[in-house]
Amino acid sequence: MTRTFEEARDWVRLGTALLTGAADAGDAVLDAPSVLPGWSRKHVVAHVAANADALGNLVHWAATGEQTPMYASAEERAEGIAKGAALPAAELTGWLRGSAAELETATAALGAEQWRAEVVTAQGRTVPATELPWMRAREVCVHAVDLGRGVTFADLPAGFLSALCDDVVAKRAAARTGPAVRLVPTDADARWELPGTGAPAEVTGPLHELTAYLTGRPATPTTRHGGPVPRLGPWL
Repeated sequence: MTRTFEEARDWVRLGTALLTGAADAGDAVLDAPSVLPGWSRKHVVAHVAANADALGNLVHWAATGEQTPMYASAEERAEGIAKGAALPAAELTGWLRGSAAELETATAALGAEQWRAEVVTAQGRTVPATELPWMRAREVCVHAVDLGRGVTFADLPAGFLSALCDDVVAKRAAARTGPAVRLVPTDADARWELPGTGAPAEVTGPLHELTAYLTGRPATPTTRHGGPVPRLGPWL
């Protein structure tokens, strides 16, 4: 699928609304475990809030030409999440909403030439600033699900799910580890091939289930013959 810049911006707005709605809770709820092993819901919220601040650094880079990396170091990134996870719920969700609003304001101010400016992600990839909305869309949409507060991949647009599958398959294919898998959604005209060991296992199910499976989230796809699916390693 070919995603567009405007689609990515729409998905940011949708994902932000889903995420902030799911995070609107008190300490007892947000201190509970998230879908991600070892992380509370507060860890997830802190991660996404910090991500907005970090992407804001790249927006500043695109706007001014001043090189401002997303994070000073991996250690600083981890420390920020840990500190955020220790905040009271009201303060933490205030950070989440405020950082999202600041990022939206900053990106809305970019001109056409600034959107074409190249920046460097936390993974060291050089990309045009036009990739930033997609990077943010992935964060807010996927982590809205990870809060485990009622949002699922089925609540996300098919176009977003297909674009996310494209990204995950490309990353997994580049690593070339794990079993060979062919993914065939039952409700979309698409398929994806994961190179790996052995003959490809055909995994099928609704698009939202295949997306959850690819990203390592709880899912219930099956093989074409109704059997269990191959276990995939970490995505990131």
